[in-house]
Amino acid sequence: MAAAVQAPSLRTFTGSCHCGALGFAFRTALPSAQWSVRACQCRFCRAHGAATTSDPAGRLTFRIDRSEALQRYRFGLETADFLVCNRCGVYVGAQIETASGAFGIINTSALTPIPKDLPAAVPGDYDSEGAGDRASRRERRWTPMERAI
Repeated sequence: MAAAVQAPSLRTFTGSCHCGALGFAFRTALPSAQWSVRACQCRFCRAHGAATTSDPAGRLTFRIDRSEALQRYRFGLETADFLVCNRCGVYVGAQIETASGAFGIINTSALTPIPKDLPAAVPGDYDSEGAGDRASRRERRWTPMERAI
């Protein structure tokens, strides 16, 4: 009889906006030193100093402690909701809903604490993508969510 293969356990990393109205729980088996950290070169992400990450094998949950603080922002191809606190201005992450489910990314700048071994963000430019290509990439690379907020 073959021994059962045990899946790696997921470690939870949490974060929030500055005032605590919005937050997240990012669960991954990857050590933070191995995360894929990206610095999108769009104007929004540059203006927020965003360095995002995701894990297609992980799980992500966003939380809203003060519903009036949630500002959903869509721009460009309008394929995802970028989640910004309208009280303190922090961009905590983004989510997309597709026929395959809900997927999200976190802004590593909102982690508390930020892991000391976090890799430097690699610049990324997605301007050449169409809406379909962008959704497909996000389904492959972003973290599955139980439900979108």
